[in-house]
Amino acid sequence: MATDQKRDRSNLLALTGTAALVALAVNLAVSAFNSHKRRTKKKDLPGSTVRVNLSASEIRRLADRIIANSKVVHDRVASVPLDKVTYMNVVSPLAELEAQQSPMIQSCVFPKLVSTSDDVRKASAEAERRIDGHVLICSKREDVYRVIKAVSARGEWMSAEAKHYIQRLVRDFEQNGLNLTGAKREQMQHLKAQIDELSFRYIKNLNDDSSFLLFSVADLAGLPPDFLKGLDTAENGKFKVTLRSNFVAAVLELCKVGRTRKMVAVAYGRRCGEDNLLVLKNLVQLRHKYARLLGYSNYADYVVDLRMAKTPSKVFEFLEEISINLSDLAAKELNILKDLKKKEEGDVPFGIEDLLYYAKRVEEQKFDLDFGALKQYFPFNLVLSGVFKIFQDLFGLRFEEISDAEVWHGDVRVFSVFDLSSGELLGYFYLDMYTREGKYGHTCVVALQNGALSLDGTRQVAVALLISQFDKDIGGHPGLLRFSEVVNLFHEFGHVVQHICNRATFARFSGLHVDPDFVEIPAQVLENLCYERFALKLISGFHQDITKPIKDEICKSLKRWRHSFSALKLKQEILYCLFDQIIHSADNIDVVELFKHLHPKVMLGLPVLEGTNPASCFPRTAIGYEAACYSRIWSEVFAADIFASKFSGDPSNQHVGMQFRNKVLGPGGANEPVELLSDFLGREPSIQAFVDSKAEYSF
Repeated sequence: MATDQKRDRSNLLALTGTAALVALAVNLAVSAFNSHKRRTKKKDLPGSTVRVNLSASEIRRLADRIIANSKVVHDRVASVPLDKVTYMNVVSPLAELEAQQSPMIQSCVFPKLVSTSDDVRKASAEAERRIDGHVLICSKREDVYRVIKAVSARGEWMSAEAKHYIQRLVRDFEQNGLNLTGAKREQMQHLKAQIDELSFRYIKNLNDDSSFLLFSVADLAGLPPDFLKGLDTAENGKFKVTLRSNFVAAVLELCKVGRTRKMVAVAYGRRCGEDNLLVLKNLVQLRHKYARLLGYSNYADYVVDLRMAKTPSKVFEFLEEISINLSDLAAKELNILKDLKKKEEGDVPFGIEDLLYYAKRVEEQKFDLDFGALKQYFPFNLVLSGVFKIFQDLFGLRFEEISDAEVWHGDVRVFSVFDLSSGELLGYFYLDMYTREGKYGHTCVVALQNGALSLDGTRQVAVALLISQFDKDIGGHPGLLRFSEVVNLFHEFGHVVQHICNRATFARFSGLHVDPDFVEIPAQVLENLCYERFALKLISGFHQDITKPIKDEICKSLKRWRHSFSALKLKQEILYCLFDQIIHSADNIDVVELFKHLHPKVMLGLPVLEGTNPASCFPRTAIGYEAACYSRIWSEVFAADIFASKFSGDPSNQHVGMQFRNKVLGPGGANEPVELLSDFLGREPSIQAFVDSKAEYSF
């Protein structure tokens, strides 16, 4: 996962003034690090201006300087006469400052994720809030917008990417209503405040829900003893199953008692009931009003217009085509599950609450996979060295560890990345892989410094940080990875390579600053590698004798297991994506009736659980992915096409890897993603390879 960004902080840096101010602002900001640098004897990374181990006071001072410098530059650029603006006196300084200051902002912001100090984490979080607040102010400066608009009107382009850069600046201003009247802008701000408040209320309602169900030991048959030990008990001795996703998932997947599964599924699906249904109804109406102020017909038009899919009609076409093409396979999978339930429970109707349990039961019967035992074949250090070799060989790279670089914790490692052929330094990456108290609790990649091309022709290198949560070696025993963690490592390291191999001219289009429908595709492509026999052999070895990798039969089983019941599970995800897209494409939708209509249509006749309100407990459509829930499937489908068409025959082929690096990873966010993929594939992307892959490994 590339890190989510509430707001693109690059706006702060891009909306700046003249070339003379670039040096001024950068020098002032860099001065914040001087005392810090004098205190350390560790080696700096040539080409990186990211700084680690800033104290809380240094973070605060640096944030002050960033904001103050930004204001100075914004004021200066706003004062440029409209008849005097040129590419060289406005646009070039914007790009230079944006590239040079983004790592300084990250030096303030990333410590909140990794620092061992409470004070530093608090200072970092506060710095982020202040910088984000300043970004919001800058994004609404009409005087700066007029100057940028004047540059755009002159049509003075240095290159196609420069043209796109200027257009993006104009677009970002206009998405904030700067091309509207003052009254409409004020209305937009009011709507935005209401939308934010309702989104927060929807999520808060879910987070505050503390409801639970009581069950006896017999009711929870099939759940492991460790799970039961983790449950609270009531006075009557029954276990409390709280309606949190981790508890609910365990019950739905492992509990042998159908009545229990249904009770939990119904209770989970009716959380926040009427409260959140009303919130969502009002939220969607406000979003439509907001989009119409900007000239769109509905909120989905507004969201999708800025993404690879372009139009809601394209999204509907995509989802429906996938759903239809998977229907036969999904029906086959459903019949297998129904037959097994009939054998175990008699003539009790199969419901959606049975899907996870019986899918797991069939997988246990069909595949010889003991994931607990399999873990012993994935020592972390062996997996990591294998991942390094695969990515180096495939993309013509060389990784070198820097043993004396400054880091924020003893577990952190730093590597430089070189082009194998030319020896050019491409960038660096930090690995912060082990869990510890106070550290961010998820896995992600953070872009610490974006690659960019300076006016003098020199290239600023890229710097990435990979954060993960693996268990450290204990008592001389190597840290062992679950297979799901191995897959995740491939995916996230794909983002690292994606960031470092980018060759965009502008920092704004570099690395992970790409179309949100596109950003996950490269990592999804590379995630496929860890299901290939050659890769599994390379990264595995029994922890007591690493010369013994997993067997060929296990490699085959993992590939088949990956696709087991995938059609049926994907249909369920498509159901929610369609719901999200429909409510954001039309007015006055009855969300309860919509689910009742869609559920049997998409899920092969399976009705929605009676008494549930799925729309009341679907957080992705409330905040973060509204009108864009389809994007994960979109990425997965086109990644499957790329992998099947180019990599599957010879997944270690460096010629193909270099083409992927140069044609897909290299160009960056200034290019249309469909054009990049079409150039690489020799045709437009297709869903067919994705559908075929599901059918190939079906039962």
